[in-house]
Amino acid sequence: MNKATHIVILFSSAIACTIGIGGYGDRYTQAIQLQDGTVYFAQPPRLTYTATTYNDIYVSGATYYFTVSLPDNAGEPLEKITINQHEGVDDIKFELKKSYAFEGTRSNEKQKLQLTDVTRDQKTISITFNPPVSPGKTITIGLKPVQNPTVTGVYLFGVTAFPPGEKSHGQFLGYGRLQFYSQTSES
Repeated sequence: MNKATHIVILFSSAIACTIGIGGYGDRYTQAIQLQDGTVYFAQPPRLTYTATTYNDIYVSGATYYFTVSLPDNAGEPLEKITINQHEGVDDIKFELKKSYAFEGTRSNEKQKLQLTDVTRDQKTISITFNPPVSPGKTITIGLKPVQNPTVTGVYLFGVTAFPPGEKSHGQFLGYGRLQFYSQTSES
């Protein structure tokens, strides 16, 4: 058997094995870990919903909701989310101790999730889950601003998800968009 034939047989065997186990891939996806130890999601989570309970400026008592869906084939659980105010005139301040998270969506709230750490570094809020959230779940984070901004307009919040590990790669999920309006009074 010549070298070219041997390579073709090996390549064909590899393809056959890949096809043979293909049906099991979604259920048993492994995380991606680089040689330097950096861990990645095999399939990243998705930011599926962002909303506020009140969209008028100056209002107190609002909650900003960020819903994230972690696919079954993520390969790793979700340990941390960061939310960074990327755009908007006012720097919105939050009552970090009132932050919370739960399984499900805003309209279908399920089990509350334990948060071990909620911190802020400049415009970025970090939320750490304990235990990490298992693949296949949808979670919602509720952040309580001290008050809504004082200036109308669009405010964008970048959302990034991290798997567990000392050296985990944050996957940017996109921007959550909130728009705030001025109350108008009619005479």
